[in-house]
Amino acid sequence: MIEPERQPAALAARLDHILAVGARMIALVPGRQRGDGAHDDDHVALDVAYQMFRQSLAFADAMDLGRFPADWRQPTIPRDLQDGGALARYGALVRARLSGWFEGAAPAEYARTIETDRGPERGHALLERTTRDAAQQMLRLRELLADLGVRPDESSPVR
Repeated sequence: MIEPERQPAALAARLDHILAVGARMIALVPGRQRGDGAHDDDHVALDVAYQMFRQSLAFADAMDLGRFPADWRQPTIPRDLQDGGALARYGALVRARLSGWFEGAAPAEYARTIETDRGPERGHALLERTTRDAAQQMLRLRELLADLGVRPDESSPVR
């Protein structure tokens, strides 16, 4: 029997919470163009937030396609997502896509084998890894924002 906190529904809820907190945090970063002399941490924060959202979205894509290519882990942030507000909106779209996927997923989906860059992995294990990675990226984002002097609302800690 899987522990309650490791059940797919609990992991999906945790991932959604992490992405919601990440979106609220990255929305606080103003838009800047690379090379404008701005502090590098704001660009790193944008990159970390984008990776958190993109790699979480990649979970649903991998479950649909049956494979998770290695290059999905090294996304490059698109030019139109170079500010916190745009990334927060992208995060909302990712959350909506994941919500729809989780809503329609049958329990057997999580037993499927997905080909990943680390070899075959069950869907449930991929969800656990995706959630853990998103939590680590969100904590890194919090550290970067603190370095920038941005104080996100701490009422929504990662669980």
